This record gives sequence, C-alpha cells and structure tokens, in this order.
Amino acid sequence: MPFVVTENCIKCKYTDCVEVCPVDCFHAGPNFLVIDPDECIDCTLCEPECPANAIYPEDDVPAGQEHFIALNAELAKNWPVLTERKDPPDDAKDWDGKPNKLPLLQR
Repeated sequence: MPFVVTENCIKCKYTDCVEVCPVDCFHAGPNFLVIDPDECIDCTLCEPECPANAIYPEDDVPAGQEHFIALNAELAKNWPVLTERKDPPDDAKDWDGKPNKLPLLQR
C-alpha cells in the first residue's frame, strides 16, 4: 500500500520527506510533491517527516481527498524524481493548513 501526498502539500512543498525515502519515489512539480505508487515500498519513513502532515497511507487518505491517489500516480509519470531536500518556498508557512488549494496546483 503506497503513501500519498495530499492537498496540504500544495504551495508548502516541504521536502524533508525526500531525504528519508530509500527508493526515491518522490517526484517534484512546481509547487507540489507526489509519490510514485509503483516505486513506494510502504516503509513509513516519509510520513512523520512531513512538517505539513500531508502524507498518508493510501487507505488513510482523508475523506474528500481520495482523488489525490490518482493524481499522485498521474503526475509521478511526468515530473522528475527528487532525491535531495530543497528549501521550501518563502511563504510555505503561510499556506500550511489552508483549505481548497487544489486550484493552485501547478502542473
């Protein structure tokens, strides 16, 4: 069961999770990260590293955010793998916890 990056990552894009991933399953877009479900080995290391609490096991994705399961799979095919931590956007803390960020997702 792979892990899934959900809405709260949009415009926060913390990458602490990337450093602990043993299989390099994170892919980075302009303002969001995704997990490739075909690469994720369910090691559980990334979930506690996310400062925005945006990573969940597929079976525990919050209600109303189930569409992020398919979105992670789709975008992982198009975005490059990210293997090193990067600085978050300057305004990441301002976006942490804001609802309804999906329209702000840059592909």
